[in-house]
Amino acid sequence: MTTPQPTAAEPTATNPAAAEPFSVTVATPGWRAAAEAWVRDAVGRRDARVTGVEQPRVRPWSTQLVVDTTAGRFWFKACCPAQAFEPALQALLADLVPGAADAPVAVDADRGWLLTADRGATLREDHEPTPDDWAAVLTAWVAVQQALAAHRDAVLAVGVPDCSPATVPARFDLMLARLRALPAAHPSHPDPDAAARLEAARPRVAAAAGLLAADPLPASLQHGDLHPGNVFATPGGLRVFDLGDAQWAHPLEALVVPRAVIGASGLDPAPALAAARAAWGAADDAGWDALLRAAGVTHAVNRSLTWWDCLVGATDAEVADWGEAPLRHLSRVLEDV
Repeated sequence: MTTPQPTAAEPTATNPAAAEPFSVTVATPGWRAAAEAWVRDAVGRRDARVTGVEQPRVRPWSTQLVVDTTAGRFWFKACCPAQAFEPALQALLADLVPGAADAPVAVDADRGWLLTADRGATLREDHEPTPDDWAAVLTAWVAVQQALAAHRDAVLAVGVPDCSPATVPARFDLMLARLRALPAAHPSHPDPDAAARLEAARPRVAAAAGLLAADPLPASLQHGDLHPGNVFATPGGLRVFDLGDAQWAHPLEALVVPRAVIGASGLDPAPALAAARAAWGAADDAGWDALLRAAGVTHAVNRSLTWWDCLVGATDAEVADWGEAPLRHLSRVLEDV
């Protein structure tokens, strides 16, 4: 099989021909003025007036504006080019699965701009998540995945990456080639030993992808960063947000991040995973465990892609802060997941 190669023109943090970094662009007065004008227009259509705007955070993948108005607080988000699908995806999710996500106040799909109304504290901000909270979050997301499984074309049409199981082996080859092509000083460049171990893991990646491709559970929307900090507990139920990491993938990949976050918090992830399993109606212990292990492998490859895309054109300082992420995630294919 021919290994996909990165093109010479592909912009990266180490490519001097790369376009201006997203984080640099969104910190300029001109960009800020254009964004605020767009926000004022959208808020004005609600018979409200902007009274204050702050930009609390700039990252290589997004920036936010906190917008105070005479009608309450709103949140503006601008997404990097690789995640510019998020505003349209949130609008689509609100349309196809009412109650799963808030309908945006305004969307500019071409610029990757999203304006939403403030929903108050997240589930995590409201209280320390309990096992029951985690079970509710995962069960709610399974319901979303089940509802979206029949809408593949609509989801992909807004720009969500297709990372379904059959696409994973080629993506593994691509990511390994990309990381090998980085300068030796780059934090995601694998040394010869690491590169050899990753190369030797290709059969494991292919086997995991094959197992998931043959599984009857349908590919669907993988949130990418599902945890109580990205969920609001509203009177109508749980509502998700922060969909920039989303991919179309095997549904059990959506459990990888929650399992890790639950474990890191000191809780046992087993009850939450059992709730997700019950929601899918999966009964066979060995089969379920094998699928979870396989999803951990394919998720590692797909998550590496997410980080790569988010860091395209990143500044040297951003590479120093986050540049190790593509290799770290790809290397998870070596773990006994």
